[in-house]
Amino acid sequence: MTGMADRQGAALSRRTLIGAGIGAAVLTATGAGAAHAGVDSARRRAHTFLAAAMDAYPDHGTIRLAQSYADQAGLFSTAFTYDNALAILALLAARTSDGRTRAVALGDALLYAQQHDPVHTDGRLRQAYNVGPYTFYDGSRQPDGFVRADGTANVGTQFGFTGTAVGDMAWAGIALTALARRTGERRFLDGAVRIGEWVERNGRTGEPLGGYKFGVNGADEKLPFTSTEHNTDLVCLFGRLARLTGDGVWRERRARARAFLEKMWEPDGGFFYTGTNDGVTVNTSPVPEDTQTWTYLALDSRVHARSLDWAARELAVLDHAGRRNSTVPAGQSYEGVTFSSAGLLANEDAPIADSQPRPDRNGVWFEGTAHLALALRERHARGDEARARRLIDSVERAQDLLGAGQTAGGRALPERSGVVAASSPLDTGFGFGYYPYRHVGATAWYLMAAVRSNPLRV
Repeated sequence: MTGMADRQGAALSRRTLIGAGIGAAVLTATGAGAAHAGVDSARRRAHTFLAAAMDAYPDHGTIRLAQSYADQAGLFSTAFTYDNALAILALLAARTSDGRTRAVALGDALLYAQQHDPVHTDGRLRQAYNVGPYTFYDGSRQPDGFVRADGTANVGTQFGFTGTAVGDMAWAGIALTALARRTGERRFLDGAVRIGEWVERNGRTGEPLGGYKFGVNGADEKLPFTSTEHNTDLVCLFGRLARLTGDGVWRERRARARAFLEKMWEPDGGFFYTGTNDGVTVNTSPVPEDTQTWTYLALDSRVHARSLDWAARELAVLDHAGRRNSTVPAGQSYEGVTFSSAGLLANEDAPIADSQPRPDRNGVWFEGTAHLALALRERHARGDEARARRLIDSVERAQDLLGAGQTAGGRALPERSGVVAASSPLDTGFGFGYYPYRHVGATAWYLMAAVRSNPLRV
């Protein structure tokens, strides 16, 4: 999450990632016809990657989530709740029978995790789960798929992905409400309501800045941070629950989350701050990208629309092989945005974390680049569509040319399928990095940007 610049907060983050590396392939296309065909092909290949990530462990049960990153990231079979929620939304946005079938399967897996937690019965989901067997770095064996031998959901304990963040819960709830609307199946709405009630019980705060707090760690201890990103997600979730249930209590909760966002707005600079560490003082640095784009997607507010210009201007990067720590192959370049203002000031002489590579200040964060493109398309001001198209083109080139030779569950991923998390190793400024490995989250955001599907619209 873009919660707080604190190691404790970073440890809970769905985005914590280890490892680095890159591959390359070559693709050329010319002519208007080829360009149009290339767009359709790019989307098909992205969906092929989502399917491969979902089907990486065919011998370990039909109840399954998608592995979030290629094996080369070093996270083994980790499936982040957030990434799988995005996969559901991207699959539904495709409006195909196969997409719907896969989205329903992932939604049912989230419901299974909610109903079969090994410790809790209160409707929570964990940060991540294991979806296939592996041997951990210390030699210990993790033998199960997503469903353990005792029937419980296989929580990602090896990496400490056992906490529950409000933002992850909100995205899962958003995905379940989308399934409820598309299928008419009550079980999805019931699961989303359980998520909303968990957030209300565990996140609501009476602190001066208000809103909903970060969540709990693996020991079920409440964390002190309050995140702009999380409360943005809740504006959508609570708004959808109000519509689908007809219960006015969700409108009050939505208003509470939105009021927190208003307090994070910096009118002089035209951007949103990241949140607060203590519920009293606004945390003014670093300033992340997603608090600028997601707020627009959720609020559709002309008053706050300048946040997109701030992100496009202040976080713009161009990565190419000539940069000091770039891992982009010679002859290639990628434009987009970085994760936060801190990424542009990263220490290029030191590794991002222990045993990790040195960062490239101009590494492109493709997930953020995709949701900036989508937000620009939603705003549709003068020049927005052209700018969005350039960003989407950059993401599509990355799918074509970066991340070759990577695997999921030990199986080769289809070539030129799936968007890597970053063009080169980048430091987020929140205690973790992103690297050039194929990623379900980045791929899902690309697909939604490509078809203009806003997942945060109520």
